[in-house]
Amino acid sequence: MAEKFKEQAVILSQEELAAGIFSMWLQTEQIAGAAVPGQFISVYSRDSGRLLPRPISICEIDRERGAVRIVYRVAGKGTDEFCRYHAGVRLDILGPLGNGFPMERCPKGKKAFLIGGGIGIPPMVQLAKELEGEAEIVAGYRDSQLFLSKELQTYGTFYAATEDGSVGTKGNVLDCIRENGLSADVIYACGPTPMLRALKAYAQEQGIECWISMEEKMACGIGACLACVCKSKETDEHSKVHNKRVCKEGPVFLADDVEL
Repeated sequence: MAEKFKEQAVILSQEELAAGIFSMWLQTEQIAGAAVPGQFISVYSRDSGRLLPRPISICEIDRERGAVRIVYRVAGKGTDEFCRYHAGVRLDILGPLGNGFPMERCPKGKKAFLIGGGIGIPPMVQLAKELEGEAEIVAGYRDSQLFLSKELQTYGTFYAATEDGSVGTKGNVLDCIRENGLSADVIYACGPTPMLRALKAYAQEQGIECWISMEEKMACGIGACLACVCKSKETDEHSKVHNKRVCKEGPVFLADDVEL
């Protein structure tokens, strides 16, 4: 089990990237040096009445500066609290948590789909930065507010799908892949469950290895609440199916090993 750290981080900057989508850089002592693409941190409320932290995926890692970036959607009281803070405010965080993407599955000479849907897009930034193979990045948005598109275009070939058809392909990420005639050797994906379910089926049809991050299912992020339990297929003959906690055994799984 990788080491994790409880730190009091300092907010370096915060900005709103799109309606209800915020980007926050945090100065850390040890988390930035230990984190890998696909992991997350748990951010604690400054309100003593909120005991459970909010798990938020790591968008970028600046190891030289000792900082991590999180990009999150305001979806409840916890994230609504975080978006009101400014540079200089201190927040308790725990991390890095979970298992990251197996980047060794896409070495030089191979091509990967990096697929993000909605708030599943942020983890793709650091993954694209560190991936040795070629990155074909497909991001699904609701509308023309393409947050993080500039960063993603820097590290790979970028394609967008929008639900309203305002930018790129009208439809979802699979529509975008088919419209542009794209192909890859491996898939890394993060997003809502219907998207991951469709990608799993697509990967099986195409014979492509597929790794999915099920971060949206997490609640506390530390294995305490059991809200993120999913069914996982066991490879040994004694136990074909058993439960796993997304925040502890995941959030990244081989798609064929979990039921969606």
